[in-house]
Amino acid sequence: MAVTWIGRRRYTTKTAAGDAVRKILHGNPIGTELAGEEFDLVRDLLDMHHEAEEKIGVGVAGIRIAPPQKGKYPGFEVVRTDGSTIDFSYKTCLTTPSLRSQVHNVMQVEIEGEKTAYFESRLAAGTFASDLSGVPLDTADTAVSHFRGPAFAQIADGFAVAEGGWEAIELTPSTDYGLGMFVNRDQADRWRAHWEERAVLGLLTQAENRSRPRA
Repeated sequence: MAVTWIGRRRYTTKTAAGDAVRKILHGNPIGTELAGEEFDLVRDLLDMHHEAEEKIGVGVAGIRIAPPQKGKYPGFEVVRTDGSTIDFSYKTCLTTPSLRSQVHNVMQVEIEGEKTAYFESRLAAGTFASDLSGVPLDTADTAVSHFRGPAFAQIADGFAVAEGGWEAIELTPSTDYGLGMFVNRDQADRWRAHWEERAVLGLLTQAENRSRPRA
């Protein structure tokens, strides 16, 4: 069976990934606003939907457990930043993950070294506090965020357009261990240069980062 990824979470099979999602879906009462790691997982899952951009709309403010629309099982409902809501199928996300979400994941891997270097430079400089609230940060509860400039998705999508579309970015096989890499290393270098020219990084607590629209 093929390895399945949800964001950076690796599951040995699609069934195992589905089990992780169903644990959240059936482990919370209807109306629950997801938080913490549960929110992170389902938010990454939403990015995999082939209609993710339509589902996300103006941005995601939250995700909650919704009453059954058909049958007896609950579902997930996106609450957008403008107050509108829309449901999405986790099964669709796992069955036909969008190419955009797969490339986004690998793009994040390709810039991980640069983000880690930024994190460590702030720690060494003694400026390890939230750039939003000013609260001192805990190394285990810190997010390197794009909140002060273009969102990561904007930067990534712009690169894809410049390269000729998502199909023009070839990734290493999903059967390989690890999230993957760009096959064309010159293209990987172009991606890092594109990102470095546009990214404005900052530090937030994990909770602050979750509260900000991702796309």
